Amino acid sequence: MRKVINSTYTKHTKTLDDFILNYETRGEAFGNQDRNSLRLFKLEDKTLNVKSFKKPNIVNKVVYKFFRKSKAQRSFEYANRLKELSVGTPEPVAFYEINSGILFGKSYYISEQLNDDITYRELTSDFNIPNYETILRAFTRFTFDLHEKGINFLDHSPGNTLIKYNNGDYKFYLVDLNRMNFETMTFEKRIKNFAKLTIHKSMIEIMSDEYAKLINEDYEKVFNLMWHETQEFQESFHRRRRIKQKIKFWKKYD
Repeated sequence: MRKVINSTYTKHTKTLDDFILNYETRGEAFGNQDRNSLRLFKLEDKTLNVKSFKKPNIVNKVVYKFFRKSKAQRSFEYANRLKELSVGTPEPVAFYEINSGILFGKSYYISEQLNDDITYRELTSDFNIPNYETILRAFTRFTFDLHEKGINFLDHSPGNTLIKYNNGDYKFYLVDLNRMNFETMTFEKRIKNFAKLTIHKSMIEIMSDEYAKLINEDYEKVFNLMWHETQEFQESFHRRRRIKQKIKFWKKYD
Protein backbone atom coordinates (compact mmCIF):
# COMPACT_ATOMS: atom_id res chain seq x y z
CA MET A 1 0.00 0.00 0.00
CA ARG A 2 1.39 3.39 -1.04
CA LYS A 3 0.18 6.56 0.66
CA VAL A 4 0.96 10.24 1.06
CA ILE A 5 -0.67 12.10 3.95
CA ASN A 6 -0.97 15.82 4.61
CA SER A 7 1.40 16.74 7.45
CA THR A 8 -1.47 17.98 9.63
CA TYR A 9 -3.02 14.50 9.50
CA THR A 10 0.02 12.23 9.94
CA LYS A 11 -0.84 11.76 13.63
CA HIS A 12 -4.00 10.03 12.41
CA THR A 13 -2.22 7.65 10.01
CA LYS A 14 -3.50 4.47 11.68
CA THR A 15 -7.07 5.73 11.60
CA LEU A 16 -6.80 6.73 7.94
CA ASP A 17 -5.29 3.33 7.13
CA ASP A 18 -8.28 1.73 8.83
CA PHE A 19 -10.71 3.82 6.76
CA ILE A 20 -9.10 2.55 3.56
CA LEU A 21 -8.69 -1.08 4.58
CA ASN A 22 -12.31 -1.26 5.77
CA TYR A 23 -13.76 1.14 3.22
CA GLU A 24 -16.55 -1.14 2.01
CA THR A 25 -17.95 -1.82 5.48
CA ARG A 26 -17.45 1.49 7.27
CA GLY A 27 -18.44 5.08 6.74
CA GLU A 28 -21.61 6.52 5.22
CA ALA A 29 -22.33 6.33 1.50
CA PHE A 30 -22.51 9.81 -0.01
CA GLY A 31 -23.58 11.23 -3.35
CA ASN A 32 -23.76 9.51 -6.72
CA GLN A 33 -22.19 6.03 -6.66
CA ASP A 34 -22.41 5.32 -10.42
CA ARG A 35 -18.77 5.71 -11.50
CA ASN A 36 -16.75 6.20 -8.35
CA SER A 37 -17.72 5.57 -4.74
CA LEU A 38 -17.81 8.21 -2.00
CA ARG A 39 -18.08 7.55 1.74
CA LEU A 40 -17.99 9.89 4.73
CA PHE A 41 -15.96 9.08 7.86
CA LYS A 42 -15.83 10.87 11.21
CA LEU A 43 -12.42 11.82 12.59
CA GLU A 44 -12.65 13.72 15.88
CA ASP A 45 -14.52 16.94 15.00
CA LYS A 46 -13.96 16.53 11.24
CA THR A 47 -15.89 14.71 8.56
CA LEU A 48 -13.66 13.22 5.87
CA ASN A 49 -14.75 12.48 2.32
CA VAL A 50 -13.07 9.33 0.95
CA LYS A 51 -13.34 8.78 -2.79
CA SER A 52 -12.68 5.29 -4.12
CA PHE A 53 -11.91 5.41 -7.82
CA LYS A 54 -13.31 2.73 -10.09
CA LYS A 55 -10.91 -0.14 -10.80
CA PRO A 56 -9.12 0.60 -14.10
CA ASN A 57 -9.15 -1.75 -17.07
CA ILE A 58 -6.13 -3.97 -17.73
CA VAL A 59 -4.42 -1.39 -19.96
CA ASN A 60 -4.72 1.35 -17.34
CA LYS A 61 -3.55 -1.06 -14.64
CA VAL A 62 -0.23 -1.03 -16.48
CA VAL A 63 -0.35 2.70 -17.29
CA TYR A 64 -1.03 3.77 -13.69
CA LYS A 65 1.58 1.37 -12.34
CA PHE A 66 4.46 2.40 -14.58
CA PHE A 67 3.70 5.50 -16.69
CA ARG A 68 1.11 7.83 -15.22
CA LYS A 69 0.05 9.12 -11.82
CA SER A 70 -3.15 7.65 -10.48
CA LYS A 71 -6.36 9.68 -10.32
CA ALA A 72 -6.03 9.81 -6.53
CA GLN A 73 -2.47 11.12 -6.64
CA ARG A 74 -3.38 13.74 -9.24
CA SER A 75 -6.40 14.82 -7.16
CA PHE A 76 -4.21 15.24 -4.06
CA GLU A 77 -1.43 17.09 -5.86
CA TYR A 78 -3.79 19.33 -7.83
CA ALA A 79 -5.70 20.19 -4.64
CA ASN A 80 -2.47 21.30 -2.99
CA ARG A 81 -1.57 23.32 -6.08
CA LEU A 82 -4.98 25.02 -6.03
CA LYS A 83 -4.54 25.88 -2.36
CA GLU A 84 -1.15 27.46 -3.17
CA LEU A 85 -2.88 29.55 -5.84
CA SER A 86 -5.65 30.61 -3.41
CA VAL A 87 -8.34 28.72 -5.33
CA GLY A 88 -11.13 27.12 -3.32
CA THR A 89 -11.20 23.34 -2.96
CA PRO A 90 -11.90 21.04 0.02
CA GLU A 91 -8.80 20.58 2.18
CA PRO A 92 -6.69 17.67 0.85
CA VAL A 93 -5.88 15.02 3.45
CA ALA A 94 -4.23 12.03 1.71
CA PHE A 95 -4.14 9.63 -1.19
CA TYR A 96 -3.74 5.85 -1.10
CA GLU A 97 -2.87 3.29 -3.77
CA ILE A 98 -3.26 -0.47 -3.40
CA ASN A 99 -1.66 -2.68 -6.04
CA SER A 100 -3.09 -5.91 -7.42
CA GLY A 101 -0.10 -8.21 -7.70
CA ILE A 102 2.48 -6.50 -9.90
CA LEU A 103 -0.16 -4.21 -11.44
CA PHE A 104 -2.05 -1.18 -10.22
CA GLY A 105 -5.21 -1.99 -8.28
CA LYS A 106 -7.27 0.71 -6.53
CA SER A 107 -6.74 4.30 -5.45
CA TYR A 108 -8.43 6.53 -2.88
CA TYR A 109 -8.44 10.30 -2.36
CA ILE A 110 -9.29 11.74 1.06
CA SER A 111 -10.34 15.35 1.65
CA GLU A 112 -12.25 17.24 4.31
CA GLN A 113 -15.99 17.26 3.66
CA LEU A 114 -17.25 20.69 2.62
CA ASN A 115 -20.96 21.34 3.09
CA ASP A 116 -22.09 23.59 0.25
CA ASP A 117 -25.25 25.67 -0.09
CA ILE A 118 -25.74 24.81 -3.77
CA THR A 119 -23.71 23.53 -6.71
CA TYR A 120 -23.51 25.09 -10.15
CA ARG A 121 -25.78 22.27 -11.34
CA GLU A 122 -28.70 23.80 -9.47
CA LEU A 123 -28.23 27.02 -11.44
CA THR A 124 -28.95 25.02 -14.61
CA SER A 125 -32.32 23.76 -13.37
CA ASP A 126 -33.71 26.36 -10.95
CA PHE A 127 -33.83 29.87 -12.36
CA ASN A 128 -35.69 31.15 -9.28
CA ILE A 129 -32.74 30.82 -6.91
CA PRO A 130 -32.43 34.14 -5.04
CA ASN A 131 -29.78 36.43 -6.58
CA TYR A 132 -29.52 34.00 -9.49
CA GLU A 133 -27.78 36.32 -11.95
CA THR A 134 -25.46 37.71 -9.27
CA ILE A 135 -24.30 34.18 -8.44
CA LEU A 136 -23.83 33.28 -12.13
CA ARG A 137 -21.78 36.42 -12.74
CA ALA A 138 -19.69 35.71 -9.62
CA PHE A 139 -19.09 32.18 -10.92
CA THR A 140 -17.92 33.66 -14.23
CA ARG A 141 -15.45 35.87 -12.37
CA PHE A 142 -14.26 32.80 -10.47
CA THR A 143 -13.65 31.01 -13.78
CA PHE A 144 -11.82 34.07 -15.10
CA ASP A 145 -9.58 33.94 -12.00
CA LEU A 146 -8.78 30.28 -12.77
CA HIS A 147 -7.81 31.23 -16.31
CA GLU A 148 -5.67 34.15 -15.17
CA LYS A 149 -3.80 31.77 -12.86
CA GLY A 150 -3.17 29.34 -15.72
CA ILE A 151 -5.64 26.68 -14.53
CA ASN A 152 -7.46 24.70 -17.22
CA PHE A 153 -10.00 22.66 -15.24
CA LEU A 154 -10.88 20.02 -17.83
CA ASP A 155 -13.88 18.76 -15.83
CA HIS A 156 -15.46 22.21 -15.51
CA SER A 157 -18.96 20.72 -15.50
CA PRO A 158 -22.16 21.41 -13.49
CA GLY A 159 -21.52 19.12 -10.51
CA ASN A 160 -17.89 20.04 -9.94
CA THR A 161 -18.20 23.50 -8.41
CA LEU A 162 -19.58 23.83 -4.89
CA ILE A 163 -21.00 27.21 -3.89
CA LYS A 164 -21.22 28.63 -0.39
CA TYR A 165 -23.14 31.78 0.48
CA ASN A 166 -21.12 34.28 2.47
CA ASN A 167 -23.34 37.31 3.03
CA GLY A 168 -23.48 37.97 -0.70
CA ASP A 169 -19.77 37.29 -1.21
CA TYR A 170 -20.09 33.90 -2.87
CA LYS A 171 -17.32 31.34 -2.42
CA PHE A 172 -16.58 28.66 -5.02
CA TYR A 173 -14.81 25.32 -4.51
CA LEU A 174 -13.65 22.86 -7.16
CA VAL A 175 -14.08 19.10 -6.72
CA ASP A 176 -13.33 16.07 -8.90
CA LEU A 177 -9.84 17.36 -9.58
CA ASN A 178 -7.99 14.57 -11.40
CA ARG A 179 -8.22 16.17 -14.88
CA MET A 180 -6.49 19.53 -14.90
CA ASN A 181 -3.77 21.33 -16.87
CA PHE A 182 -1.66 24.22 -15.67
CA GLU A 183 -0.95 26.25 -18.77
CA THR A 184 -1.30 29.60 -20.48
CA MET A 185 -4.96 30.04 -21.36
CA THR A 186 -5.51 31.40 -24.85
CA PHE A 187 -8.78 33.12 -25.75
CA GLU A 188 -10.01 29.94 -27.45
CA LYS A 189 -9.12 27.71 -24.47
CA ARG A 190 -10.78 30.12 -22.05
CA ILE A 191 -14.07 30.13 -23.91
CA LYS A 192 -14.02 26.40 -24.62
CA ASN A 193 -13.70 25.85 -20.86
CA PHE A 194 -17.35 26.96 -20.52
CA ALA A 195 -18.63 24.36 -23.01
CA LYS A 196 -19.71 21.66 -20.50
CA LEU A 197 -21.54 23.92 -18.08
CA THR A 198 -25.04 24.35 -19.48
CA ILE A 199 -27.39 23.80 -22.42
CA HIS A 200 -29.25 27.06 -21.74
CA LYS A 201 -28.64 29.97 -24.08
CA SER A 202 -29.79 32.46 -21.42
CA MET A 203 -26.95 31.34 -19.11
CA ILE A 204 -24.42 31.58 -21.94
CA GLU A 205 -25.60 35.14 -22.61
CA ILE A 206 -24.99 36.18 -18.99
CA MET A 207 -21.62 34.43 -18.70
CA SER A 208 -20.51 35.83 -22.07
CA ASP A 209 -21.47 39.35 -21.03
CA GLU A 210 -19.54 39.11 -17.76
CA TYR A 211 -16.50 37.41 -19.29
CA ALA A 212 -16.33 39.91 -22.18
CA LYS A 213 -16.11 42.74 -19.65
CA LEU A 214 -13.37 40.95 -17.72
CA ILE A 215 -11.15 40.42 -20.78
CA ASN A 216 -12.14 43.69 -22.45
CA GLU A 217 -13.43 41.89 -25.53
CA ASP A 218 -16.45 42.33 -27.79
CA TYR A 219 -19.55 40.62 -26.36
CA GLU A 220 -20.67 39.16 -29.70
CA LYS A 221 -17.26 37.59 -30.24
CA VAL A 222 -17.32 35.96 -26.81
CA PHE A 223 -20.94 34.87 -27.01
CA ASN A 224 -20.69 33.42 -30.52
CA LEU A 225 -17.69 31.27 -29.64
CA MET A 226 -19.08 30.20 -26.24
CA TRP A 227 -22.41 29.19 -27.76
CA HIS A 228 -20.65 27.40 -30.63
CA GLU A 229 -18.42 25.43 -28.22
CA THR A 230 -21.45 24.56 -26.08
CA GLN A 231 -23.36 23.21 -29.07
CA GLU A 232 -20.30 21.30 -30.30
CA PHE A 233 -19.89 19.63 -26.91
CA GLN A 234 -23.59 18.71 -26.71
CA GLU A 235 -23.53 17.18 -30.20
CA SER A 236 -20.38 15.20 -29.37
CA PHE A 237 -21.80 14.08 -26.02
CA HIS A 238 -25.04 12.78 -27.49
CA ARG A 239 -23.23 11.15 -30.41
CA ARG A 240 -21.00 9.21 -28.00
CA ARG A 241 -24.00 8.20 -25.94
CA ARG A 242 -25.84 6.88 -29.02
CA ILE A 243 -22.79 4.82 -29.97
CA LYS A 244 -22.56 3.36 -26.44
CA GLN A 245 -26.25 2.46 -26.51
CA LYS A 246 -25.82 0.68 -29.85
CA ILE A 247 -22.83 -1.26 -28.52
CA LYS A 248 -24.80 -2.32 -25.44
CA PHE A 249 -27.71 -3.36 -27.66
CA TRP A 250 -25.58 -5.59 -29.88
CA LYS A 251 -23.71 -7.07 -26.91
CA LYS A 252 -27.06 -7.99 -25.40
CA TYR A 253 -27.92 -10.10 -28.46
CA ASP A 254 -24.42 -11.30 -29.25
